[in-house]
Amino acid sequence: MKLILTVVQDKDAPRLQEALIGADFHATKLATTGGFLRSGNTTFMIGTKDTRVDELLRLIKEHCESRKQVMSPISSIDSNADGYMMHPVEVEVGGATVFVLEVDQFKQF
Repeated sequence: MKLILTVVQDKDAPRLQEALIGADFHATKLATTGGFLRSGNTTFMIGTKDTRVDELLRLIKEHCESRKQVMSPISSIDSNADGYMMHPVEVEVGGATVFVLEVDQFKQF
């Protein structure tokens, strides 16, 4: 059995959640925050049989697309930005970060 931890942007979470339900994958959804852009993420914890891992990974890839977005850099409160103008930058957002972990035991009470 495997535990799949999948971190997606909040914008992609509803589509992925519907797809997971439609494909009969059971998941726990957690609200998380990204460290780099400090934006909202959703982390799905999904337990599945080894034989369904490839199907699950394809489903995640189909429903969590990466895209370009213009972001204003976040300045640190303690930094000295006198005379420095922060310009928006284009970054890639979305997609999914996926961890596939081996599960020794699974119990449901």
